[in-house]
Amino acid sequence: MSGSTSVRLSGGLVERVRARAKAENRSMSGQVEYWASLGEIAEDNPDLPFSFIRDMLIGREEARSGEVTPYVFGEGD
Repeated sequence: MSGSTSVRLSGGLVERVRARAKAENRSMSGQVEYWASLGEIAEDNPDLPFSFIRDMLIGREEARSGEVTPYVFGEGD
């Protein structure tokens, strides 16, 4: 599904989104989408720590942008 939808958010949440979006160099909608993604993964995987989920999302974006190199088992020891 593509497109946009308007959603009402409480004033306090909007201010927290605005502050975090600015700190993370994201748009406000990008920040809400990021938090929603984290929450969805956390609900589906309650045993995973937040730091693991965050690092997994970062790694996925790095792989998509070509910022990774293949791991060769036994090298780099």
